[in-house]
Amino acid sequence: MPELPDILAYVTALESRILGQPLQRIRIASPFLLRTADPPITEAHGKHVRELRRIGKRIAFGLENELWLVLHLMIAGRLHWRPVNAKLGRMNLAVFDFPNGSLALTEAGSKKRASLHVIRGEERLAAMDPGGIEVFGSNLDAFRAALSAENRTLKRALTDPRIISGIGNAYSDEILHAAQLSPIVHTQKLTAGEWARLFDATRSVLSVWIDRFQAEAKTSFPEKVTAFPEGMTVHGRYGKACPRCGEKVLRIRYADNETNYCAHCQTNGRVLADRALSRLLRSDWPRTLEELEALKRR
Repeated sequence: MPELPDILAYVTALESRILGQPLQRIRIASPFLLRTADPPITEAHGKHVRELRRIGKRIAFGLENELWLVLHLMIAGRLHWRPVNAKLGRMNLAVFDFPNGSLALTEAGSKKRASLHVIRGEERLAAMDPGGIEVFGSNLDAFRAALSAENRTLKRALTDPRIISGIGNAYSDEILHAAQLSPIVHTQKLTAGEWARLFDATRSVLSVWIDRFQAEAKTSFPEKVTAFPEGMTVHGRYGKACPRCGEKVLRIRYADNETNYCAHCQTNGRVLADRALSRLLRSDWPRTLEELEALKRR
């Protein structure tokens, strides 16, 4: 799922292309994309784009007459800048036509989860915000208060949009590795020093990727947004060497996601239980890196 750095890159690239431009028409191929009926989508036709905003992991297009188009890409949705009057097709769920080009929405896979809402007014727009704090608009105390309001694991707290805005599976892995904290430690058990490390790591990791993607978006449209950008330390690097200590990156798999971590750097050598494999191996499930290596040699 595109997260804060990716969404900001899209916004930056779109600002130079569509701000001040009239949205000539919206063409929708998938009936599941549009989630609202009032105002009708045709009311957006001909309206000029006045503003672009990030609302959590959503992109909000502010048009004339207080009209907003709110796009959520979900897991597999991606945006592409195409020549004028780009064709709708099997891949393009929707096309937003402008005088200088077309913005195409694609979504890989059979599960179509991306959504488009057409709403009017700031009040309706505010209601679409899940409510998580903005990392760069908060201090350590506010950050700690938000994450520790409920006793959750760090991984779940960091990826809950009601707690923190814009962080998902990929960047939470990177943040926890940078902070050298376990993804399953509970928020109400962190020490003052660990909170400081987590806060600094969250800001520094996001800053690095925001700066990288913003620089790219200023020269070309971000056509290759991916859940596994090159250069990450642990996310998507299962079985590869941790750049800090050299141990192999491990993972916990669940549903459509996985958590990647380094046991040496983050869990004091403890191998975290993977639900599928730990049920299969039961008492043979390795608890340490040494036991894991011994199991592999059997």
